[in-house]
Amino acid sequence: MTGTPPVEVLVEVRELARTFEVSAPWLNRVLERQPRLFVHAVDGVSFSIERGRTLALVGESGCGKSTVARMLVGLVQPTRGRVLFDGQATDAAQDAAALRALRRRMQMIFQDPYASLNPRWKVLDIVGEPLREHGLAAGAALQERVAELLQSVGLAPADGQKFPHQFSGGQRQRISIARALATGPEFLVCDEPTSALDVSVQAQVLNLMKDLQRERGLSYLFISHNLAVVRHVADDVGVMYLGRLVERAPQQALFTAPRHPYTRMLLDAIPDIHLSGRARTPVQGEVPNPLAPPAGCAFHPRCPHADARCKAERPVLAEVAATTGVQVACHAVAEGRI
Repeated sequence: MTGTPPVEVLVEVRELARTFEVSAPWLNRVLERQPRLFVHAVDGVSFSIERGRTLALVGESGCGKSTVARMLVGLVQPTRGRVLFDGQATDAAQDAAALRALRRRMQMIFQDPYASLNPRWKVLDIVGEPLREHGLAAGAALQERVAELLQSVGLAPADGQKFPHQFSGGQRQRISIARALATGPEFLVCDEPTSALDVSVQAQVLNLMKDLQRERGLSYLFISHNLAVVRHVADDVGVMYLGRLVERAPQQALFTAPRHPYTRMLLDAIPDIHLSGRARTPVQGEVPNPLAPPAGCAFHPRCPHADARCKAERPVLAEVAATTGVQVACHAVAEGRI
């Protein structure tokens, strides 16, 4: 009798945080006697991603999803916390060569396919740039490799001689995916890769990404505010609010039985096309000012279940039940009030 194969964690994030200073210029602060201002874009986020699986981060605009994505690939340095890739810290490689080799194994697909491609470069140069930078191919070998990459995302090898403006939005995003695949990565960070595309084109790009994941064994961190997209692509879902994770659960568990009030509010905002008649809670209030977040639970000003403890004590992300894999940061859930 064969047992279940062991779970292999590829990416692990430990207490990741990033603070940005948004103060006025020094002279203005002196003359107007203003204090320095800081915003905690990400505040102590921890999660792990297993090899070959997809974790989706969802939440309203400004919750810190994209900052987490950029910290994972090294575009933004964390204020505190660590990112471990295949057991190795991405900020503590032995030398520059080791860090460079580590970066080859992780790539990013950006949100806007119109802004992420150099309009002055041909597609051959765009997709081939990672190959040149990492010394993986040159000359005829590079052209052949670019042709293979373009074919793998549904484009023709002849498209390598065209410029980005000659393609539609969906085709440009396919070029971005081909560029991300050039170094043969194991992990892709996808920062809302379909939000700028039409709905029909979104489905094509998402299906392409799922096919590539099956063929190449890729792991994804998928950033999105579209819960319908998340339901289609994710294995696990993390819900962020004001820089912190408030719920983490397997995709099916989160969509069928959400626990955190904020998660419930997000799901209730989805149009009920099946006319089920289920009672729904309308979206209430606005996201608080991140420069002056509420004390205690950041969601308590909008939460119908908040009490005095919620206003004074910040909840910790904890397992709801040992067998479900659901983690929730909510006093009402921990106390059994909801």
